[in-house]
Amino acid sequence: MSRRFLSALFSLCLAWQMAATLAFAAAPPREPMLRIETGMHTAMVKAISIDAAGHWMATASEDKTVRVWDLAAKVEGSSDPAPVRILRPHIGPGNEGKLFAVAISPDGGTIACGGWTGWDWQKKGSVYFYSRATGKVVKRLDGFPNVIKALRYSPDGRRIAVALGAGKGVYQLRVSDWKLAGADRAYGNDCYGLEFDAAGRLATASWDGFVRLYDDRMQLLAKEKAPNGELPYSIAFTADGGKLAVGCDDSRKVAVLSGSDLTPLYTAPGGADSGSLFSVAWSADGTTLYAAGSHRSGDKYLLRRWEEGGKGEFSDLPIADGNVMQLASLPGGALAYAAAGPEIGVTEPGKAPSFHRAPGIVDHRGGNLLVSADGSSIGFGYGPGAKPGAVFALGDRSLRLGGDDDGLYGALLETPELRVTGWRNGTTPLLNGLPLRMEPHEASRSLALGHDRKLFLLGTDWNLRCFDRLGKERWHRAAPAIVWQVNVSANGKVAVAALGDGTIRWYRMSDGKELLAFFPHADKKRWVLWTPSGYYDASVGGEELAGWHLNSDTAQGADFFPVSRFRLVFCRPDVINRLLAKWDDAEAGKGTGEETLLSLLPPVVSITSPQDKGVVEQGEVTVDFTVRSPSGEAVTGVKVLVNGRPVSFKWQGTGLPLNQGERRKVTFALPAGESEVAVIAENRHAASEPATISVSRTAQEPEPEVISLKPRLFILSIGIGGYPDPELALDFAAKDAKDFASLMQLQKGGLYGDVSVKLLTDAAANRQAVLDGLKWLSGEARERDTAIVFLSGHGVTDAGGAYYFLPVDGKPGKLGESAVVFSEIRKALMSLPGKAVLFVDTCHAGDVMGGKKGGSEVNAVVNDLSSAENGVVVFASSTGRQYSIEDPAWGNGAFTKALVEGISGKADYTGKGRITVASLDLWLSERVQELTGGKQTPTTAKPRTVPDFPLAVKKQAP
Repeated sequence: MSRRFLSALFSLCLAWQMAATLAFAAAPPREPMLRIETGMHTAMVKAISIDAAGHWMATASEDKTVRVWDLAAKVEGSSDPAPVRILRPHIGPGNEGKLFAVAISPDGGTIACGGWTGWDWQKKGSVYFYSRATGKVVKRLDGFPNVIKALRYSPDGRRIAVALGAGKGVYQLRVSDWKLAGADRAYGNDCYGLEFDAAGRLATASWDGFVRLYDDRMQLLAKEKAPNGELPYSIAFTADGGKLAVGCDDSRKVAVLSGSDLTPLYTAPGGADSGSLFSVAWSADGTTLYAAGSHRSGDKYLLRRWEEGGKGEFSDLPIADGNVMQLASLPGGALAYAAAGPEIGVTEPGKAPSFHRAPGIVDHRGGNLLVSADGSSIGFGYGPGAKPGAVFALGDRSLRLGGDDDGLYGALLETPELRVTGWRNGTTPLLNGLPLRMEPHEASRSLALGHDRKLFLLGTDWNLRCFDRLGKERWHRAAPAIVWQVNVSANGKVAVAALGDGTIRWYRMSDGKELLAFFPHADKKRWVLWTPSGYYDASVGGEELAGWHLNSDTAQGADFFPVSRFRLVFCRPDVINRLLAKWDDAEAGKGTGEETLLSLLPPVVSITSPQDKGVVEQGEVTVDFTVRSPSGEAVTGVKVLVNGRPVSFKWQGTGLPLNQGERRKVTFALPAGESEVAVIAENRHAASEPATISVSRTAQEPEPEVISLKPRLFILSIGIGGYPDPELALDFAAKDAKDFASLMQLQKGGLYGDVSVKLLTDAAANRQAVLDGLKWLSGEARERDTAIVFLSGHGVTDAGGAYYFLPVDGKPGKLGESAVVFSEIRKALMSLPGKAVLFVDTCHAGDVMGGKKGGSEVNAVVNDLSSAENGVVVFASSTGRQYSIEDPAWGNGAFTKALVEGISGKADYTGKGRITVASLDLWLSERVQELTGGKQTPTTAKPRTVPDFPLAVKKQAP
């Protein structure tokens, strides 16, 4: 029987198996799952792939995402490659959706990914293929008999190799028709290493100890034991295919084999001093050999570099804080890497990384989690082994850096009655010498005893476990990440755990039910707090740190919606407050309505043309887009934004209504230069996430009168300190408004052609005057102009959560009829065709609500205004319920003093004479904390659709 016939028969059987699997498979989970989103991976980055031109880089992580990076573009204000897309396959609880492999086609057009994908709900492995340009699933191949361990495209892009776990072998498929081109199932363990040479031959490395070489028809040419270890992990051909480097998971040596028959040629000199060198790569010209892995010096993991094709002297370069999982060469000699940290980066030959992206999560390893007696306050550190340097109080949502940790205590680890041993990073913990029940290979990481000496907790790689004093398990809860730290409140009601995904979670001690999750971002500013039911509270900017993943049908992949899309219904600080009273999620949620996340889903917009980074020559551009409505709700409106601000547009053909998946076209004016274009669709519940592209218009010769035309600046500056009630009086609010207005008037003739100011202070700042000022602003500002509202005074939140600015004639007991609701301010700022900026300093201490201190909560207001659909840049004097501080020594409030300093030139970090939104944010953040000793933390929120822009120019001394 011929090989060709056997191959065809096997291909037919595999195709039938895959088709049968699809026909009888269960569907992926449909319930929404909350996920952390920081703009970077939040778990180990297992794989990295780069296209042939070195333009696009794809990274795959156990956080269940693929991230696409544009190596030719830079993040605004930095030299880092720009993140352009996040790909989300179907996921589920536990391992389902973890990604171990990624491959980008040589032309950069298609990205394949796989891992523990489809295994839990289909019992077969699957590979997802995405369009890099659109992010849409173009193909899903399933039916593989185990999880996906590695993927690799052939150099011509016509074939893709798929390596599997558990000895299930390696498959090659033709991309043209997705049919089997060949397979070898005679493997004895996982296969992690795949590499094609320029001629299309495939080499593999497997934990069965063998390196294999196949021809372009997947016929075995050679099979040899790795000479440097029992667990071959990665392999790399030189560009000419003459040599093959092998790295092993259990070896400090790197072997170089013949690329033609796998004959051992030599071992690179000098093994690793510690760990192993399991990741290997060659430079593009084949003269330099690289290796990395668990080899480290101190806390830094090292990249080893050999000259002379791996025969010369070596040097080590620190590049990461965790195991280096994969290396990839770039044209021109640079090297990209993926690390367990999670981290990714690019390094030039012999130089420190030119690009290094660390996670935005807090590393809780080796820390000390402190808890108050009632469990409502915690202390934690922002780095591995860090002492508690931050205190978060659930009651007032205050995050204090360097705060007083009095009243907080660490975990109780031992008593005479309860002695747990072998728990620190061990798989066989003992209670008073007797073993505790664990799953095979489950490692214990943390311990806390109850203060009543009756119960204790073990945090492990996979679970939080509660045992009684006899060692009987009371309950266990699957954890979404390693439980690095655990503690128990002194009153015995709640357990608090710090996890490997950066979250800190509260569990009810009686039954282990999860009650709350808190995610503090590593920037030490932003945070989000949520219940299992989805109700949340967040700092300024914190709403974008979490979102809901929703699996759609198998052909479409998945959707992701930031929690901000559900703000109107699920941003409920009051629900969290009620939960704290009884530690009961169900009780706290009573009376909140019957709305579900699935019924409130916003539309999803995709731009089909022009392509991102496109160029147009005309003054108008036509954008082609489609809209889906996952909830089935009608699409009621469409907005087009240019550089974050709404523009008028014309429908080309049919406009609204929009049916499911229909294509529409809109035409609108585009300014010269590069612009960020966004399309947003709305239904009756929410606005979509913006679909964005960058489009450049080639500059045309302007009319003579336009050449010298500068934008205008309009300022509504309001400051109220002279309230009739002396309890509300503020010393410097009116002066703050005057000083800001006077300073900005000096910008006339500089950045702005003209500056118009409406100043309202004290007695002049009554409710009607404030409303009239907002109308004036809306009526005057035009598309090229900038409008600024400056507010200093008292802000008040009513019982229903509505936020008000208190004018001089405002009555805290009659807010609806006497104060200015923030929706009026939002409406005025949203309507502006040009840039809109709000400076808000309304969190002053005072008896605003009849004895209730801290009656204002500005976070939700700022998050609302700065969302993409509203498009307002907001500078807030403080965060949450912090007070804004005044001091006679400054002659202003701390916020305005720092603001005046920054605009006067202190925020000109580049020395170019321009104070931008980003530079002013940095100055305010550092200066206000310096002035107030860390008691006041200003925050800035800029819609991501709004590029950084200058607010002022530094005035030169006469």
